[in-house]
Amino acid sequence: MRLFAAAITVLAVTQPGAASAQSLNCGGALFGVGDSKVAVMQRCGEPLFKEVVCIQRTQVAWAPSYYPGAPIQQVPVQQCVPMEDWTYYRGQGNFMSIARFYNGAIESARDGDRAP
Repeated sequence: MRLFAAAITVLAVTQPGAASAQSLNCGGALFGVGDSKVAVMQRCGEPLFKEVVCIQRTQVAWAPSYYPGAPIQQVPVQQCVPMEDWTYYRGQGNFMSIARFYNGAIESARDGDRAP
């Protein structure tokens, strides 16, 4: 039974798609969620490409009621949250690295397409 539990644990950890945080690797330094643009720029340099993207996020808005004396209501709305994607070239045959910044800090990091 212990062997079975150990095998399941190994499979869960090594399977692709398992929950794990990505990071941006620049010259041996790892950057992840919460690291600043300044720190990334100092260590990684200027990215190959910068792009401002609009990410749809559900926000809560307050709306008055149509009925006199009724309280203000919370209404979920989709809003555009501007973020910035920085793409770094990691060399021929390697995946591009993409860091998404929100409010001056890394919101997420992921691999892009493989460079030719």
